[in-house]
Amino acid sequence: MQQQVLQRCDYVYDPALGDPSADIPPGTAFQDLPEDWVCPDCGVGKEMFEPEEDQPTP
Repeated sequence: MQQQVLQRCDYVYDPALGDPSADIPPGTAFQDLPEDWVCPDCGVGKEMFEPEEDQPTP
């Protein structure tokens, strides 16, 4: 399962970890997150995340 990155705050959603703050269990793929799930750091929705491999290299 692929990690998803939010450039706005550099939060990385790792499916292996899930999101304990939102009761998302480990092993939950990004596409299986609820539609109303938001970044636990800045509150931005799923639509702003990008696959980790698509991130520009610094």
